[in-house]
Amino acid sequence: MDFNVRKLATDAGIFFSRAVQFTEEKLGQAEKTELDAHFENLLSRADCTKNWTEKIYRQTEVVLQPNPGARIEEFLYEKLDRKVPPRPTNGEILGQFMLEAAKEFGSGTPYGSTLIKVGDCQRRLGGAEREFLQTSSISFLIPLRNFLEGDWRTISRERKLLENRRLDLDACKARVKKAKAAETKAAAVPDFQETRPRNYVLSASASALWNEELDKAEHELRVAQTEFDRQAEVTRLLLEGISSTHVNHLRCLCEFVEAQAMYYSQCHKYMLELQRELGSCSGDIRCPDSLDVNCHPASSPTDPSAFLPLNSPSPLETDALQIEEVQPPASGTRKAKVLYDYDAADSSELSLRADELITVYTVPGMDSDWLIGERGNQKGKVPVTYLELLS
Repeated sequence: MDFNVRKLATDAGIFFSRAVQFTEEKLGQAEKTELDAHFENLLSRADCTKNWTEKIYRQTEVVLQPNPGARIEEFLYEKLDRKVPPRPTNGEILGQFMLEAAKEFGSGTPYGSTLIKVGDCQRRLGGAEREFLQTSSISFLIPLRNFLEGDWRTISRERKLLENRRLDLDACKARVKKAKAAETKAAAVPDFQETRPRNYVLSASASALWNEELDKAEHELRVAQTEFDRQAEVTRLLLEGISSTHVNHLRCLCEFVEAQAMYYSQCHKYMLELQRELGSCSGDIRCPDSLDVNCHPASSPTDPSAFLPLNSPSPLETDALQIEEVQPPASGTRKAKVLYDYDAADSSELSLRADELITVYTVPGMDSDWLIGERGNQKGKVPVTYLELLS
């Protein structure tokens, strides 16, 4: 118990001494040991690294998980040292909704079959997003967080200890300075004619006492200087390690970019496959805008180039069909409603007028973007994207 009280008193004395030194420095009443320029540059570089790493880490979290509620949930699970339960991505949820809607509407209907195709694509996009989030978290977020919660905390702790050592050192310097001034005053030769012998003895005793106090203060100064130098060297080594931290973060950043590029590449691949799948359908759906990524955005709705993929052969480039010799297939014909006006490009095509009904069918070897249309005695090729099949 005595030891604890004594230690408590000692710690309180040290804290009070540091508080006095810090206050006097702020008031300009005490000298402060300045660090060298190189050390100050290391400190500034470390602070800059910490600040920007923290900003990049927080914003990357927002990019990868825009939902703040989900981020809070993940944070709580992490603090509780529990595994975060698997959560479907928004793309996977959307895809599941589309597939369930297709079951309700009927997979045999144009809308239902398209929902199945788009829903499956959305699920694959969601799966790619999940892989991207996992890869980015492992390769980029975790290293940044390890620096902030590990290396930086160590650096901050050692810097705080260095500051305490500096305050102790400056306090010892102040005590030595005061002891020297008191010793000089006490060592002054007394005037034997005006000073009584008793005062002379007291003056000699005071001089010896201040000599002893000066020796003690100088010893404490040497100890404080040694501890300060040792702590400064430890802190310097940690601060110089920021360079290796930059190298590590550079590698992690490159891995993040690779994961991001792979993710967008997969998304682009899935969307191209979906475009081809929807563009090659047999006219069961109507897509007023071209599904081809190379279409001209300014094309008018009545311009066939706005609906026909640029990389598919035009009717003028295919082998000419003898329209008058074409006969309806044995499988039968279908009725279709014309959605837009269409002017025939040549004699093999049939001009269309919006809202009219025509009979359509396909023949072997014909491009999937076109059908044979009949209206009374007229017959010709018509683009499927201008039609809505009714039966």
